[in-house]
Amino acid sequence: MRPSQHASYVRLGGLFVTALAAIVPALALTACASLNGPAAGVDGPTPDSRWVASWGAAQQIPDAANELAAENWRDGSLRQTVRLSLGGSSLRVRLSNVHGTAPLTVEGASVALAPAPGKARIDGATARTLTFDGNPSVMIPAGAEYYSDPVALEVKPASDLSISLYFKEAPPRQTSHSGSRATSFFTKGNRIMDADWAGAGTIGRWFLVSDVDVQAARGAGALVAVGDSITDGYGVTTDGNNRWTDLLAARLRQDGQQVGVVNAGIGGGRVLRDGLGPNLASRFDRDVLSRAGVTHALVFIGVNDLGGQHRNTPDLPADRKKLLADLRLAHRQLAARAKACGICTIGATITPYFGSDYYHPEPENEADRQEMNDWIRKSGVFDAVVDFDAALRDPADPKRISKPLDSGDHLHPSLAGYRALADAVPLELLRKTCMPAK
Repeated sequence: MRPSQHASYVRLGGLFVTALAAIVPALALTACASLNGPAAGVDGPTPDSRWVASWGAAQQIPDAANELAAENWRDGSLRQTVRLSLGGSSLRVRLSNVHGTAPLTVEGASVALAPAPGKARIDGATARTLTFDGNPSVMIPAGAEYYSDPVALEVKPASDLSISLYFKEAPPRQTSHSGSRATSFFTKGNRIMDADWAGAGTIGRWFLVSDVDVQAARGAGALVAVGDSITDGYGVTTDGNNRWTDLLAARLRQDGQQVGVVNAGIGGGRVLRDGLGPNLASRFDRDVLSRAGVTHALVFIGVNDLGGQHRNTPDLPADRKKLLADLRLAHRQLAARAKACGICTIGATITPYFGSDYYHPEPENEADRQEMNDWIRKSGVFDAVVDFDAALRDPADPKRISKPLDSGDHLHPSLAGYRALADAVPLELLRKTCMPAK
């Protein structure tokens, strides 16, 4: 099927899915969720609202060090807290078994507002049972993701939402997000409706939770930021919600914009090859196109592709030239797929990493970064460009991060650096909409 044929099918399919949404709300049936019609709310569709992603995370296969031990799944409850970026009158949760090798049964699930991040306690008065086609348990096939039924719960922007899940058995292979920078809790028994989990165990990971969508005003939309550890938030405060995407979401709220912000960064992420998670080319449809109400995608990735080139290969000129060509082609592919779904793409320049002990870049690799950034700025592939390179670089030595904005490893920003990235995104970019490709 040619891309143009696929785009046409999705647009027609979007209308069909809208008609079925109230019947099978648990199924994600279109690759262009931003084109969905009004939300299927607890009282049925309304013409002035739709589902919009308020929080989300990219999914990985955890290594042994990042797994939750099997004994903590068996007859165990797991409570995970996420920070919503957009408010709404009701919500739904998408659970993920996308990396599972066998069906996953969630025996029970609930949501509730959390008084504070980093705590196991919830506001019991706001606790709501999640159901799936009316049932309190759900079997999610291997490789699949399911939405819960909508649940009535008024949530405000910047609310902390706890998602509690109960299991009888451990999944053969776990689906998770290892770089949550948030504390999750586990305990024995079915405790999903209990307000307090005194003595619960803790782990700094998210498991099986992919999205929280809210029923928001028809004009609301969502930005998905796809990237690597800089987007994922390496070095931020645990439970502090001070990734650059969190800070951008706060700026948008202060500006009065109804825009959800979803962080789809993965530590070590690359465009072309798998690392700690799937390569971006393979996960773009799931992490961007299939999320509800997405209007914008910000693509900020490439440092690990460039760094890995000279770290893991002989790094011959012909190899470096081919890498740049492959990166340009991948970015063109991603932008075209987004455009077919009416999603605006924002390209972000690759930030400096000279002096990094992780990659030990040479002048030739810095020249490749500069060439790639020049292409991002001038190619016209993206609907807009954000110059993160300019936001972080040292004016006196542009190949390096400015010292106050450097975490100290010459690769990741400091907290001040993350603030600089958030401030570098012009808010007017999020007011522009893009029409699907014809």
